[in-house]
Amino acid sequence: MWLTVSPVNRTDRLYAIVEDLRAISPRCRSARDLARRFEVSSRTIERDIAALQQAGVPVYAEVGRKGGYALDKSMSLPPLNFTPAEAVAVAIALNGADRQPFADDARSALRKLVAAMPGHEGDRARQLAGRVQIMTSDAPERPGDGLVTRVVEEAVLQGVVLEIEYADAEGTLTARQVEPGMFVGGRTGSWYLVGWCRLREAVRVFRLDRIMTAALTRQRAPARPLETFESDLSDMIVRHPALD
Repeated sequence: MWLTVSPVNRTDRLYAIVEDLRAISPRCRSARDLARRFEVSSRTIERDIAALQQAGVPVYAEVGRKGGYALDKSMSLPPLNFTPAEAVAVAIALNGADRQPFADDARSALRKLVAAMPGHEGDRARQLAGRVQIMTSDAPERPGDGLVTRVVEEAVLQGVVLEIEYADAEGTLTARQVEPGMFVGGRTGSWYLVGWCRLREAVRVFRLDRIMTAALTRQRAPARPLETFESDLSDMIVRHPALD
């Protein structure tokens, strides 16, 4: 059972098809089911699957009455030994991730985690989540925030120079070329990009919600040691996210 999603563009739909098949692997999904989910025709789904296969995604067809499309099991997670409480704890921790770097990846990771849990444990996790309520912020979100943040994420991941329009505390806009260094989370919930500003010829800290526009360039950012960027944060208590 799943929720019907609103129509999306083809690129987003191709990505969503892979994620849907990954979540249920090694089981398969019929073209009719996928068509109903994405509100397109079965013919469109068949063309999408062909495009994914041509791109090298290991999607294959299973024939028969209960056949359909499946993703190679090497692309999926094995059943995880997460308890329902652990899964809900992760969901709570990620609740405030909407305005943080890699927010989309965080939501994708959570979906994979729950999908990979044994069926009855996943159901228990969903029931437990229904017993937790979180008050949302009344602060309005600036249109485009998510898109700008994703571009900044890509600059950090790819190590390329970023072109931005940045508004200072008074709202004055300046165009900058920035060599991205690292993300820093502030105590108030704000997130910052620390990078080498070519306009100022020095390390600068840019608050993400003050970056009005962002675009990737094809220029590879020079390799600078992380200490170059951390030195500008000497008056802050800095710690890295724990991965173990």
